Amino acid sequence: MKAANHNPKPVFKKGPIEPEFISKSIAKHTTKTGIGAHDIFLGQVRADTIAGKQVAGIEYTAYEEMAETEFHKIREAAFDQFDMVCMHIYHSLGVVRAGEISLFVFVSTAHRAEAFKAIEYLVREIKHKVPIFGKEFFTDDTYQWKENK
Repeated sequence: MKAANHNPKPVFKKGPIEPEFISKSIAKHTTKTGIGAHDIFLGQVRADTIAGKQVAGIEYTAYEEMAETEFHKIREAAFDQFDMVCMHIYHSLGVVRAGEISLFVFVSTAHRAEAFKAIEYLVREIKHKVPIFGKEFFTDDTYQWKENK
């Protein structure tokens, strides 16, 4: 495992995380020849039906400074627990419509098993510890605060 001591990296992106951004992130790793596996988690907004109303999207807000600090702690803990070459985390702020990506977690390791374990850990920790709030808005222009599951 690598010792924790990485610089904090900004996580938040305004609006949805575009497929082009994701593909460029992946492409940047082709020169890192010590990597044998990548694992990616993409959180996509679902068009759920709740109480007879369809979700049109989610508006994400956060206590940004506190959230960035928590993201950094999670990142450092993951580097301590897993033998990763690198890791990237991006989360949307603002409006993300159904079908668009709001969370992008990308890890690179020498072997696949470590990548799988690291992704599972990271997504679980993000969902449970980072103060990000989602207001689901419906096709009928009503809304409700989303429970993080």
